[in-house]
Amino acid sequence: MAPPAIYQNITVQLDAAGAATITPAQIDNGSSDACGIASIMLDEPMFGCADVGANTVTLTVTDVNGNSSTCTATVTVEDNVAPTAICQNITVQLDAAGAATITPAQIDNGSSDACGIASIMLDETMFGCADVGANTVTLTVTDVN
Repeated sequence: MAPPAIYQNITVQLDAAGAATITPAQIDNGSSDACGIASIMLDEPMFGCADVGANTVTLTVTDVNGNSSTCTATVTVEDNVAPTAICQNITVQLDAAGAATITPAQIDNGSSDACGIASIMLDETMFGCADVGANTVTLTVTDVN
């Protein structure tokens, strides 16, 4: 007789490299067999950026006599690692009308995220005569998750 495969759903977090690995023990929720369990395996132990959200995995429990059963569980993958914002200082010249405009690309100095960047924005992009001298701007980097 096949051992009953008993599962539990779990949530995992991607690391800074955009990866997560799970073990059968994390999904198994007390599978047992009177004669003993030989192995408990997962069909998918590794997840990445493309897996953010709900994923179905199959848990296979095999007893010492070669009988096996399977069940499916949900692994919810989350990306809670913020992107790395890297800024650089720049100097701009006012034009003949006394104005200058900057873009996020001018301030960005290689900002990154393992799962990808959705947007890079500045809190201020336009400057005039009253702004001559040093001005602080804030670069906001938002990842795809």
